[in-house]
Amino acid sequence: MDIATKDVFTLPPTSTIMNALKMMLKRNFRRIPIADAGTRRLEGIISATDFVNIFGGGPKSGLIKGRYGGNLSAAVNEVVETIMERNVVTVEDADSLEDAVEIMFEKRVGGCPVVNRDDVVVGIITERDILKYLGQNRTIDGVASEYMTSSVVTLKPKDTIEKAMRTMIEKKLRRIPVIEDGILVGMITVREILRYFGMGEAFRMLTSGNIKDAIDKPISTILANDELLVYKEILTFPKNSAISQLVSSMLEKGYGAALIVENGKLEGIITERDLIKFLYSKS
Repeated sequence: MDIATKDVFTLPPTSTIMNALKMMLKRNFRRIPIADAGTRRLEGIISATDFVNIFGGGPKSGLIKGRYGGNLSAAVNEVVETIMERNVVTVEDADSLEDAVEIMFEKRVGGCPVVNRDDVVVGIITERDILKYLGQNRTIDGVASEYMTSSVVTLKPKDTIEKAMRTMIEKKLRRIPVIEDGILVGMITVREILRYFGMGEAFRMLTSGNIKDAIDKPISTILANDELLVYKEILTFPKNSAISQLVSSMLEKGYGAALIVENGKLEGIITERDLIKFLYSKS
């Protein structure tokens, strides 16, 4: 609880999927605990990845095909408990930071609601909280090459937004570098995809029920729209960079990842999830 966010925002299970999307965009969240409106007892959680899943043809898109015959505008007015994750990975308010890091590492989750003995939501701890903790504890350090993910999944600018979403769901990724002719041109993330569907033409398609035209557009559609971009300037570092250096830059930019580049070649990526692995190895 020393580093968790205590003033945690929750939604009731009767809130609509569309309202959850709007709240996530308004508050710049990647996940929202779903709790009983009166008791605040935890019932589930919804994340940005769930929206990519439902919009991009993941397993949860069956909600649209099966129950609503492909009518997305009807589906997004369904209650959020329809698509929320019910088996929520949590930590207790009395748990140590080491306990939380171990749970997040082993369960491969980016955030855990913090609950008390009555399963009431009293906070939330996320990868961003871990990033801030590392930023305040510079004595915990390492070398980027030892903790980076070296097998980097990439996309091309001409690849469709649908392909980006399917890749994220299949590979369990939240951000993917975009490469053209060996040159890094940008980064596509779940937050940019949420913004894409939350405003402008794509939002109108979403509310009209037919988003095929929106998801058939190339990734370059998002990368060319400055209002949608989270990663306006990609952070790149050589392999021998200190973890503390990456953490400082990620915090300064508000980013969740940095790329490792040597001699113009993409060698790896370090994400907040890799930093969980890093901290886990030090505990």
